[in-house]
Amino acid sequence: MTKRRALISVYDKTGVVPFAQALVALGYEIVSTGGTYALLTASGVPVLAVSDVTQFPEMMDGRLKTLHPMIHGALLAVRDDAAHVAAMDAHGIVPIDVVVVNLYPFVETVQKQSTTIDEAIEQIDIGGPTMLRAAAKNHRDVTVLVDPDDYGAVVDALRNQGTPSRTMREQLAAKVFRYTAAYDAHIADYLGRQWGVDIPERLTMTWERTHVLRYGENPHQRAAAYVSPMHRTGSIVDAEQLQGKPLSYNNIQDAHAAWSIVRALSGHAAVVAVKHKNPCGVGIGDDIATAYARAVQADPVSIFGGIIACNGIVDAHTATAMCAQFLEVIIALDFDDDARAVLAHKKNVRLLRMTCDAPSDLWQLRHVAGGVLVQSVDNGDDDPESWTVPTDCQPDAQTMNTLTFAWNVCKFVTSNAIVVADATHTLGIGAGQMNRVGAARIALEQAGARAQGAVLASDGFLPMDDTVRLAAEYGIGAIIQPGGSVRDADSIAAANALGIAMVLTHRRHFTH
Repeated sequence: MTKRRALISVYDKTGVVPFAQALVALGYEIVSTGGTYALLTASGVPVLAVSDVTQFPEMMDGRLKTLHPMIHGALLAVRDDAAHVAAMDAHGIVPIDVVVVNLYPFVETVQKQSTTIDEAIEQIDIGGPTMLRAAAKNHRDVTVLVDPDDYGAVVDALRNQGTPSRTMREQLAAKVFRYTAAYDAHIADYLGRQWGVDIPERLTMTWERTHVLRYGENPHQRAAAYVSPMHRTGSIVDAEQLQGKPLSYNNIQDAHAAWSIVRALSGHAAVVAVKHKNPCGVGIGDDIATAYARAVQADPVSIFGGIIACNGIVDAHTATAMCAQFLEVIIALDFDDDARAVLAHKKNVRLLRMTCDAPSDLWQLRHVAGGVLVQSVDNGDDDPESWTVPTDCQPDAQTMNTLTFAWNVCKFVTSNAIVVADATHTLGIGAGQMNRVGAARIALEQAGARAQGAVLASDGFLPMDDTVRLAAEYGIGAIIQPGGSVRDADSIAAANALGIAMVLTHRRHFTH
């Protein structure tokens, strides 16, 4: 019987030696190159060098090794095509039945801050994707593996059936095209950013699955979570889960919203409670325990079943207070050992430790039927020096700090958005209303008597003076809003008449 041949050339050498040993035991001849050849030889696996097959030396620092008809003819030949078989016979091409290849670590290389563009380009694999694609195209005759996790199943199939089933070969081939497509997408993304491509004519982003979720927003919807290997720093999807039930689709959405808000409040110890992607309570203070108490005080009803995010370390005192509430998820930079011990009694509460509080994405995507909308992420890098005060009443330094706090929360609330706050916590939040006065009424009614002397933030301009007059009825002392309405003068005049200070940011932050 003609000996079957396998080509093995991998960067990730996980499990490759026992896999090659299993192939040899099954009667395969191994062909290899470079570091894989050296490893297999050192491990006692009989190996034939690629250069012995091609009769052509490796050259150009390893750039040219496998790009040769003796390799690609062996991969692409259709075994039941007489003309293909005759061509192999005429040129002494020995068919390759199994291909095991994985690729240079391009993503891992460019994630290092010190990587130069030349170093990145050297990690663009040419021969690997070419062999993978050739083998995957000819999957009816060739078994192709790109993922070490598949080694065991393929060895079992070879032992039990002599060859993997057609279904298995199809699935392995489809995986190859996903891997090579993702690999090229990462290269296109990186080089585009390096060379100043802002909004490309073709969008080539790609993600890796991290979780298969029980369901989506509703039980009848299927769902999964993915992360971008190029931009995973600071991603909720990539957070370390320390305890609790698996995250749900809605948990992840709310956790992302909570972490985005608390990250924007980096000047203080801050705690945010979120329900349905909107903050229901935000507190700031000198420490996380104080900030948490103020977040609860902001809205002690809506926090029930909420998602909590903290921009610091949770201690035992804070953890004990958290145990008094029913919470779904708690996110923090860390939890000390005593806090972990306290929260362990709430075994269903998910604890997420963030590895980094840096932003993770450059672009925001929104799906529409048959397409996608793309925009740069609103990082909200406002410059208070550019803000203006058009009213006679001027806010003092403390009021400006409170206005800034309310503004930083408001830009994360679904539009139309109104936030009422004092110096330490939100007092009322109106989210997602069809008109701004309705949003203001919700926020002010929630604040009630606490609105006296507080501030109000609006994510959009005030085209009429009705919101200003409603705010005055509750005793609001200052308002912050983008400005830009053709009727700004009406709101400014009302604020002057009612003794309210008004700050214009000249930048809006709608969240739809």
